[in-house]
Amino acid sequence: MSDPRVLSAKGRPRRRSTAVRWHVVAAVFALSFITLIDRVCISSAKSGIASDLGITDVQFGWVFGAFALGYAILMVPAGWWADRFGPRVFLTALVCSWSLLTASTGFATALVLLLAIRFLFGLAEAGTFPTTSRALYNWMPASERGLALGLMNSGSRLGAAVGLAIASYLILWVGWRACFWMLGGVGLVWTVCWYGWYRDDPAQKHGVSSEELAFIRKVEMTDEIAPRSDAHWVAVVCSFPGVLLLFQYFANNFSLFLVYSWILPYLQQHFRVVSGRAGVYSGIPLYCGVIATWVGGVIVDSLFRREYRGWSRAFPAVAGFLLASAGEALAGTALNPGMFILWFSIVVFGLDLTVSSSWTICSDLGGEHTGAVSGAMNMMGAAGSFACSLTFPYILRWSRAEAFFWLAALLNVAAVFCWFVLGSRVGKRWKLRPDP
Repeated sequence: MSDPRVLSAKGRPRRRSTAVRWHVVAAVFALSFITLIDRVCISSAKSGIASDLGITDVQFGWVFGAFALGYAILMVPAGWWADRFGPRVFLTALVCSWSLLTASTGFATALVLLLAIRFLFGLAEAGTFPTTSRALYNWMPASERGLALGLMNSGSRLGAAVGLAIASYLILWVGWRACFWMLGGVGLVWTVCWYGWYRDDPAQKHGVSSEELAFIRKVEMTDEIAPRSDAHWVAVVCSFPGVLLLFQYFANNFSLFLVYSWILPYLQQHFRVVSGRAGVYSGIPLYCGVIATWVGGVIVDSLFRREYRGWSRAFPAVAGFLLASAGEALAGTALNPGMFILWFSIVVFGLDLTVSSSWTICSDLGGEHTGAVSGAMNMMGAAGSFACSLTFPYILRWSRAEAFFWLAALLNVAAVFCWFVLGSRVGKRWKLRPDP
């Protein structure tokens, strides 16, 4: 029977058995896809840009780093603004901004201008994932949030994988400048659709049934970790579990950002793989990441429903970081591009198996401060990306790539310890609220 307390805007009971919340997941998936295509396009365009603008590998490391630095700086404020202003308006402004900056990259004529554009692009993109995370917090019950967040991140991996291949061939067809102009236009189309369709409160969205709305709200009240809504988000982030959460995401992105920045140029320079084929090869690990983010989300929700509260988050993360460590130790020994891609596919699968755990626990700990807490975590991830973008070319200048892979493997081993502690400590804080 429909809940008489949940009525449409015209006072009539809403229709039953809708699944509009999964349409929100689909919209967020599409945005994640577009976001990463725009982000990794510069890796595919690296050779052309470096040739036209006279940029060395170390200088290009700073180009990659400029994005990561901007991405880190505005991450926490952007998450806080997402909580304050809501995902509908704030995400529209963000995506519009970084889409225009994507198009602007095609107008760069010097290293300084390229650095400035990439830095501003990082600032504009900083709030995208904290804001989409907040949108899913508004719409998804705790029992489905792991899969929803996993699908959100799988969109980013798929976008990166497809983007590396498509951008490589698109650049051969129309040139690197026109490639950036075209990608910027795609993001602008998404903003128009999002602002016209999405609503911050499911109750305000036409077509959401009373049954679906009651399911979202009831599960949130009964099965979710009881958030300390009275605690400031800074207290959550600075707690011992919060510090461990930040560190493990730094370790994750220190390894993962290599796929978005240096893998394609490394295949071209170290293994002499031609441009178009290098774009296809470098996308293969990310297809493994697409599968891993989905699998991780399924495991998180499945264990949650079986009452393994804290460990529903920790188990996929422990397994993932162990896999990533083993893959990185082997990647440094690869003698041909095929073996390198095989081992690095294992690395990315492991790293992305942890992603749903990370983003879900942000909602667990943050509650109404989900945007700010996830922003703080993503800020540390961006710091890991910045460190990766500079560490890799400098290590190649002074030593061999194996040194980088061993360093990344050690960080991932430390992240395994973080998740063992998070699984036990956060699990003790789970409290089921009685049905109202």
